[in-house]
Amino acid sequence: MGKMPRIKTVAAVGPLKLVVGFDNGIKKEYDCAPLLARSPFRLLKDPGFFRAVRVDMGGYGISWNDDVDLSEYELWTNGKPTPDKGLSHPAHSRSAGASAR
Repeated sequence: MGKMPRIKTVAAVGPLKLVVGFDNGIKKEYDCAPLLARSPFRLLKDPGFFRAVRVDMGGYGISWNDDVDLSEYELWTNGKPTPDKGLSHPAHSRSAGASAR
């Protein structure tokens, strides 16, 4: 397996849906709904919390807080290819190096 693409951008584009942009130019949609069965991810039901998603330093994952995060491997492997949508809205898009803190 080659090098795993790093995450460049992430955007909350709907209830429990993310569009993740990778450094190879590919964007994928990721459905967070199945994660709600796991305790830490239940916080994602809160729309304000969900929209606070950010790219971790280096693009190795995304996170909402110190306990709720996803790796680039999870997002790349289980995300669905998507047309370029949702990443141009500045209020909901976070890029690597940007911080909500």
